[in-house]
Amino acid sequence: MEINEYLVSFFNIVREIESINMFEQKSKLSGTEFRMLREIILEREKGKDIISSELSRRLGITRSAVSQIVTKLEKKNIVKRTASDTDRKIAYVRLSDHALALFSEQCDHANRVISQVVQIYGEDKMNELVAACKELSRVFGIVCERKENKK
Repeated sequence: MEINEYLVSFFNIVREIESINMFEQKSKLSGTEFRMLREIILEREKGKDIISSELSRRLGITRSAVSQIVTKLEKKNIVKRTASDTDRKIAYVRLSDHALALFSEQCDHANRVISQVVQIYGEDKMNELVAACKELSRVFGIVCERKENKK
């Protein structure tokens, strides 16, 4: 395969993987919304809160996009913005009371999907694929500048 064919193939694979929707069409959260809740929950489990700029960095999307998603989730009563007690410029993004149940429901669904994929694809092949993808990511990190290094 020529170098350009590797590039095109790589981009096509990444695009196809990113377009996979593991959530049912009737689900209440998009993939990005699900990932956002996951980040909020991870911070909450550490006893911390998270701000929009940190969500932006972790999700790899603009602060404007985060703001739009947070506004949408606020309208659905899934998250809420809470002003900092010490800095008026900072607003934390926190979960509503029923957000954990919604997140858990979607986790269960995503886990069922992954379980079916592993069953069809095979556990050994899946482990090899994950290991190969991690190694490829590591090599790309060596060769290319990572997003974190640009900041």
